[in-house]
Amino acid sequence: MGRGIFQLYVASLEQTIENIHCDLRETMDEFQELCLMITPERIVPAEIITHIRQTYKHIQDQLAKIGGVKQLLEGKYRRYYRRDYRHERELTKFAFLAKSLYSKFGYTLEEMEAKKRLKEWGEHFKAYRQLIPFPWFQSKRNQIILLRNLRTLGELDYKTRFDLEYQRRREVIQSEMRSVSLFALSGEATLIDNVQFRVQLREHDVKERLAREELRGALTHLREISPPEVERVIRRFVDSSEFLKLKCLLLKVRSQKDLEKEIMTSTNSVLRVMEMGEVRTLSI
Repeated sequence: MGRGIFQLYVASLEQTIENIHCDLRETMDEFQELCLMITPERIVPAEIITHIRQTYKHIQDQLAKIGGVKQLLEGKYRRYYRRDYRHERELTKFAFLAKSLYSKFGYTLEEMEAKKRLKEWGEHFKAYRQLIPFPWFQSKRNQIILLRNLRTLGELDYKTRFDLEYQRRREVIQSEMRSVSLFALSGEATLIDNVQFRVQLREHDVKERLAREELRGALTHLREISPPEVERVIRRFVDSSEFLKLKCLLLKVRSQKDLEKEIMTSTNSVLRVMEMGEVRTLSI
């Protein structure tokens, strides 16, 4: 192949680069306009999002084609090739701008999706709050555990053992009324810290730090238990001197319907007017 043929071939490769370059200019203008349309506050059709992704892929393909042709020119045909530094700077700018715009596009989509999930969760939780009885716990998980325990009180059991003594005890327990004792302890934050650490949960019990000055819980009883017995259980978690600095509110519930009673909505008000060291049991 003669020198002239080489020069013609190089010229055709350079023209290929120029054609792709011109296409890229137009595509970059369109791509930039499309990306500016995407904001968290705007509802964007799915077709636009798909088009942006396809356009970005087209830009990357075109840049890769130019890179491949340039590699050939700078290698085998280097002696016949004259680099166009102005074009190279513009191509570098295109590559950087495309990557920057696409990254921002991706972050915006993530933000939009997060807001959508948050809105859906809010609507779901609002509907959930309307369907469930009085929420003793703020945590949805803890409230569900409480409701589940109330719904299945007759089915709950101690961990399986096979000795005869246990079987007799189990028969006696299952023949009596089961219940859940709700408790709220209120006092100084440091004191509640200590109490929270000392409360040892059994298999079906739940506790939750409702606020810095309040600890709530639900003790599930698989046998009949009186209010004084519940108070003794609570006192085991607290030193006698510390108990005088706490307010203790107790409620016994046996079903989800108990949580729907009007008195449940007054618990916060009752707790506020109680004296330190006072233990009060609300009848439901």
